Amino acid sequence: MKIGVPKEILPGETRVAASPDSVKKFTALNVEMLVESGAGEAASISDDMLREAGARIVADAASLYGEADMVFKVGAPCRNGSGAVDELAMMKPDAVLIGLLNPLSDREQAEAYAKHGLTSFAMELIPRISRAQSMDALSSQSNITGYKAVIDAAEQFGRILPMMMTAAGTIVPARVVVMGAGVAGLQAIATAHRLGAIVSAFDVRPAVKEQVESLGATFIEVENTESESAETAAGYAREMGADYQKRQAEVIHETLKKQDICITTALIPGKPAPLLISDAMVRDMRTGSVIVDLATETGGNCESSERNAVVVKHGVTIIGHTNYPARVPGDTSTLYARNLYNFISPMIDGESGSLEIDWEDEVIKGSLLTRGGSVVNAALTKSEG
Repeated sequence: MKIGVPKEILPGETRVAASPDSVKKFTALNVEMLVESGAGEAASISDDMLREAGARIVADAASLYGEADMVFKVGAPCRNGSGAVDELAMMKPDAVLIGLLNPLSDREQAEAYAKHGLTSFAMELIPRISRAQSMDALSSQSNITGYKAVIDAAEQFGRILPMMMTAAGTIVPARVVVMGAGVAGLQAIATAHRLGAIVSAFDVRPAVKEQVESLGATFIEVENTESESAETAAGYAREMGADYQKRQAEVIHETLKKQDICITTALIPGKPAPLLISDAMVRDMRTGSVIVDLATETGGNCESSERNAVVVKHGVTIIGHTNYPARVPGDTSTLYARNLYNFISPMIDGESGSLEIDWEDEVIKGSLLTRGGSVVNAALTKSEG
């Protein structure tokens, strides 16, 4: 079997779906790894590094797609209307496509895979069960995102984060609030705490309170009976009702007045990001404060943020990068490549290198997007029905 790893062509995407380590491991399973020349350049992974690990470097995308039985992508492949190059058209009709395909927000893309005859797996749909933790690409990428968000905020902030006692006097520690205590939020809490800030955190799910406090932060609660059902079966935050949102807005507004840095991470799969911070709230924040909005790709948690921009409004710096994992491509690429290997390797016969998929496996059923010319994932077929 030949696995192809093309160079990502969407603007700003610096990650690659392979690493020297993953190439070595797949090669050991009698799989041939094809990597497009320059695919890892933005992640500081050279062609020579991949070649030495066992990969065959292919000159261009057309040649790679023409040979690959399976394609590893970071983002969804470009097709007519979404990019200068139609990557989907170059793929073999019976190929297997695996990547962060964003199917809940782009159902037309899934239909296009089915029409082309691809068997496709969406890494973000891998079920959150213990056995699949090492395959969870959303978590691996979000972990780095939470760390980088704090570093970016500290860079923009005009003061230091920890308390410092000097001969000239004492510098008080910065106050950081994190909104959303998922993987990115928890890592942001831990990073800000390690840097010496006074950290607090808010989440609609009361169940995360213990995790927040174990990282040294104060948990901000909004008292409401609805919060008892704030978590989905998959562990994500649920969209809350109007009464809760009103109480939440009041608590957030008062909290923000006392903060120096705010990092928002609230996302609802398949839906626009919840609006947590209004322009009026930004206006009431301290001059020189910083907001990092990690949800700008799906609309943003802050009304004043702008996609892929760092802006200053009402004296507050607001960071709105949409693709945070691409800002740390060396580590996020390595982790993503490991996720792919952990997902695919159980399906590969180590003797022949051929693919043997157990279609009844819980992980396969959860992540399988298209097969046999149809969209088959329950998350999409239920919504269509």
